Parts: sequence; structure tokens; C-alpha cells
Amino acid sequence: MKQGLITAGLAIAELIQTHPKRITAVLAALLLGGGGGAFAVASLAPDAAQLPVSEVLEAVQPLPLQAQIDALDLHSLRLFRSDATRSADTPEGLLKRLGLVDAAAAAFLRGNPVARQALFSRAGRSVTAEASDQQELLSLTTRWIDSESDTDFKRLVIEKTPQGFAARVETAPLTASMRLGSGTIQSSLFAATDDARIPDAVATQIAEIFAGNIDFHRGLRKGDRFSVVYESLEADGEPLRTGRVLSAEFVNTDKTYEAMWFQEPGQKGAYYAMNGESLRRAYLASPMEFSRVTSGFKMRFHPVLQKWRQHNGVDYAAPTGTPVRSVGEGVVSFAGVQNGFGNVVMIKHRNQHETVYAHLSRIGVRKGQSVGQGDTIGAVGSTGWATGPHLHFEFRVGGDQRDPLAMARQSESVAVSAAAKAAFAQRAAAMRMQLAAAGQVQQTRVQ
Repeated sequence: MKQGLITAGLAIAELIQTHPKRITAVLAALLLGGGGGAFAVASLAPDAAQLPVSEVLEAVQPLPLQAQIDALDLHSLRLFRSDATRSADTPEGLLKRLGLVDAAAAAFLRGNPVARQALFSRAGRSVTAEASDQQELLSLTTRWIDSESDTDFKRLVIEKTPQGFAARVETAPLTASMRLGSGTIQSSLFAATDDARIPDAVATQIAEIFAGNIDFHRGLRKGDRFSVVYESLEADGEPLRTGRVLSAEFVNTDKTYEAMWFQEPGQKGAYYAMNGESLRRAYLASPMEFSRVTSGFKMRFHPVLQKWRQHNGVDYAAPTGTPVRSVGEGVVSFAGVQNGFGNVVMIKHRNQHETVYAHLSRIGVRKGQSVGQGDTIGAVGSTGWATGPHLHFEFRVGGDQRDPLAMARQSESVAVSAAAKAAFAQRAAAMRMQLAAAGQVQQTRVQ
């Protein structure tokens, strides 16, 4: 019997070799028949044993494999990779980081002035390359803006053509998208925005928006928190610069401050609290644009006189030459040298208010000159009785020293007009919802 099985097996193998297509067709027919049987049972058809049985043989011609391979175009794969330019980049170095080995492309990047200026004049520009599976450059693109006020961006496109590489620069408008972010103060505002991946420009705007209510140099506390909605201006989906902060909320020592951008028809836009009052006050809380502070409005050990005395002002440490600004509109009553103050500027404001800016390295105004809020009046220095570069700032009322932050918070503000209140209320409701969403995320993009 064993010999018989071997003989039968050999016969079947010879049959398969002689008629492979026919055997394949038979197997296919059997499989299809089996499938049909399964379907018949599933659909409650008559018993298969009662049905007539017939055998159908049909030759099956498979599709040519080479045609399918050619359709996949496996011999012309396109690879994409992105990186950022570096200050020490060379054409070969940039291409190597992009995974390319292309001497002709490197020579073009070195010799073409347009490509050289766009790629190697500034670090940090995002570059995207398209390459063949032979690691040869097919196209390269980078985008940039010339200044932070630009509304258009430039796009460098380098492409490989039958005649060689060619470069062109295109111009297109930036598109604005809205972004949400939030954070908690652990050490500083900038550290918190870094952790939340929020741009520095947004942190600076937040400080300026709430400049009449919060002294960001000395008034922040661990645990303070903020939420913000801001614009991101993009080129082909790539963020190139930060736009305007649209709304913000800041909780400082358990007191909540809110702001949103609103523009009345025919007027300049401004930031308002959600109740419609303008955040622009008669006085800023700080005479400097966001730097660290050495001492606040308190008793201190005087570094020069070497004794305890009331320090009737605020000292802001900053590098020599840092601009100093007027906290409010007024007229310069003194600009010159005065005892321990060194170079000092004094400004008279309304209601017997006066501000003092001392130890300046230079004075930028003259006596009798009118100045506006935020105007630069001098620069940080160490003249007079000073152990290092800093600004000594005082706020006086009728000759008596007052806390500058308290005076800023008490100063008057202007409310949105009655005609615009309805539109303002509608926008404020939408902004509150967005700020609530921002409070739940560190960085979310909303299209």
C-alpha cells in the first residue's frame, strides 16, 4: 500500500508539472465552490447533496508582474527631510544633515548669490529638501520674513531641471492662525512661557497689556497663572512670527485681571477689561520694559551710606544703556545732575504728581519738554551714589513718596463708548470661552 501511495504521489506531481494552469483552475473552482457552499448554508439554501454537481474548468492568465512593478515606480522614490540652518553652515554641511550627497547641488548653493544669501546669512531658518533615492537633491525650499512687521513672506525655491539647478524667490502673504496657551509662574514669566512653548513676544505683550495693574519686575508670585489667546503668522503652515495677543487672563496674588483687544469703528484698537474699561491708565506700573528688580518699596540697608533708611522708591537693576521710559504724560521739570541721584530726570504730571528717574547714564530730554506715556527719557546707568547700574524710580504726590504700583492702579481709565457696547459684549463672551479653553492646555492650535 505504501508503494502505491508513492506511485500515486509521483503521478500527481507529474500531472502538476505537465498541466500547471489546468490544475490551478481546478483548485480555484473547488475553492469557489466551497465558498458558494458556505454562502448557501448561511442563506438557508437547499441541501447541497440534493443539487446536481458539475465540473467547470477554465484557464486563468495571471497579470504580468513587471507591469505592476513599473506601475509602483519603485525606481524613482521621492524622499523628504527638514532641518534648520546654522551659523557655521557650509553647503556640504547643510546637505549632509539633510541626508544628501550631491556635489553639483553643493556647488550651486555656493555659487548662486540668491541661494547663498537666503540659506547662509541667518541661522534658524527651516529648510525642506526633496531628494531621490540616490541621495541627490531634487528641490529645496526655505521661507523667511525681513522684519517683524512684515505681512508678506519670501520663499526660496531651488529645483533641479534638465539644464541644471535653478533658484527663484517668491512672495506670498502670511496667514494668521489662532493659538491658545497657559502656564503657571514658578520663577519668572519667561520661564513659564518657555515651559508652555509660548513665544517670548507673547510674554512681552502680556507684560505690556497689564502694565497698569501688575509690576512684572517685582510683583510676580510663585503660583500666579495666566491664559492667553494670540495670533501666529504662518508661511505655508510654518510659524514665522507672532501676531497680536487677542485676549489674556492673569491671576496675580489671587486677583484676576482680564484683557482683550477691541477696535471701535474709526478708532485705534486698544486692550480693555471684560467689563469694557480700557487697560490704558494714566500711569504705567514700571518705568522699564520688563527687567529684574533689586529692591522694592520697603526698608533696606543703603549700599553707600551703610545704614538703614527708608528707601522711598524702587530700584530696577539692568545693564547700562537700557532705555528708561516715562510712566505717564507730563512736562520735564528737571534734567541734569543732582547730588546722590547723579544724572536725573524729574517729570511733573497732573494733580501735583511727580516722577523721578535717577542714576542715568545719559539724559534724553530737556527741561520744559513735554513727554508722553512710554516715551524714552534716558538710559540706565550708575551715576551718583550707585554701586552698580540700576534705575532708582520714585513717585511723589505733593512732595510725599508713594508706592508707584499703587498709584498706577488708582489712575483713571476710559471705558468703551456706548455705541460699541453691544459689539464689545458679544466679542467679550467669545473671548471668555477661548480663555477658558486656553486654561486647559499648554499649546493648542485652532484653525
